[in-house]
Amino acid sequence: MNFNQFQRASQINILVVGDLMLDYYLIGKCSRISPEAPVQVVEVKEEKHVLGGAGNVVRNLTDFNVHVGILSILGQDETSKMITNHLEELKVKQYITFDPARHSSIKNRIMVDNQQILRFDKETKESISSESEAKLIEEFDTLVKHYDLIILSDYAKGVLTDDLIKYIIRESKKFDKKVIIDPKGSDFTKYSGAFLLTPNKAEAGLATNRTLNDVESIENCLKHMKDHYDLGVSMITLSEDGIAFFHDSFHKRRTYAKEVYDVTGAGDTVLASLGLGFALELDLDTIVDFANAAAGVVVGKSGSATTNIEEVKRYYKNHLKKNPFSAKLLEKVELLDFIKAERKIKNNNFVFTNGCFDILHVGHISYLQKAKSLGEYLIVGLNADSSVRKLKGDGRPVNNEQARATLLAALSFVDFIVIFDEDTPLELIKDIRPDILVKGADYKIHEIVGREYSKKVKTIDFVDNYSTTSIINKLKK
Repeated sequence: MNFNQFQRASQINILVVGDLMLDYYLIGKCSRISPEAPVQVVEVKEEKHVLGGAGNVVRNLTDFNVHVGILSILGQDETSKMITNHLEELKVKQYITFDPARHSSIKNRIMVDNQQILRFDKETKESISSESEAKLIEEFDTLVKHYDLIILSDYAKGVLTDDLIKYIIRESKKFDKKVIIDPKGSDFTKYSGAFLLTPNKAEAGLATNRTLNDVESIENCLKHMKDHYDLGVSMITLSEDGIAFFHDSFHKRRTYAKEVYDVTGAGDTVLASLGLGFALELDLDTIVDFANAAAGVVVGKSGSATTNIEEVKRYYKNHLKKNPFSAKLLEKVELLDFIKAERKIKNNNFVFTNGCFDILHVGHISYLQKAKSLGEYLIVGLNADSSVRKLKGDGRPVNNEQARATLLAALSFVDFIVIFDEDTPLELIKDIRPDILVKGADYKIHEIVGREYSKKVKTIDFVDNYSTTSIINKLKK
């Protein structure tokens, strides 16, 4: 896949219409049962709220550097204020009507030890009033010509009425704008004339009254959907089996998910990825492969996660190499691109440390674990073989740089490895400009190379009696 095609994402404008929500997370740990009732006592460690529903589609698009507008209805309450504040932070153009008779949707989740144990919702699910529908139609008429593509994110919370959906599809065609839709419910007739629907296998089977249990049944369902609902492309997402679609013929593209942690919001990521691909007018195989790879990234994260183009690129390349650790070993330019993309989106903490890590031992493990705990991403600068020889002398390294990098990459708390040839990582630190620079406690702060290019400098104690040199000396005895 040529990822250079996605560099034009910042020139794309996409309008999202649908049900905005707020996802609230109460995150904690449990170590005892309440004496009052047989329930867990949760010690709260973190609270956070993020955009959900159509808002998660918006988040995904903005993380792809797309210019986004959102057209929706919200209640006039505290939840709506939090939603609009999030949208403002993302620099999203807001076309929102407030209805004091409605409750804005909020999904409250309690997470204990990385498991969701309870969810409780507050929302209005009835269809919006005819007055609100008229306002959305009036607003849409002024907006449609200014956007490259329209996404309808239908969570069946009342914003996307049948009449509104039909109107948007009809009017968009007049301006030659594609409409792609994440559908809900068992009746897809209201979506007729859209360019693309993205149901999963269960939703497609329910809507067409078919059992989808093999390739033939999926192909027949896709043909039926394309003809019956007058679609430009029919598509079914197949979870771990990838994505199947029918345009001029049947196609099935493989998935790129290797490890599934949480599927929350993965459909929104697929919808946003497809929207970007079609807005860029890429070929279908490229669009679907990009969507599959993006979904593969987010299902490996917790909660309603998003991704960005650099992260998808890295993940996709890793999959093609079929090496579970190669995604962590980057060229410097790749690492800098990723850091730049991440810092545009949110203020992540990048931790940097460096070393030879010739024979990986418990001292290294302890040190790297502590370094990772200081931030979100841990970058390890690894001395190249030539650099190790200069520092340690002939006979070193014991393990070559590829072997050392592979062992480091196998550690879950190491996020990236970049190999450098110089005697010190000064130039690397200067380019990365880490939030936190970490070295062993045997260094004084003023002795640490690159300290002037980092926001903070930390030292970490080593585990006593462990070093590569001591291990080698023991083996010689």
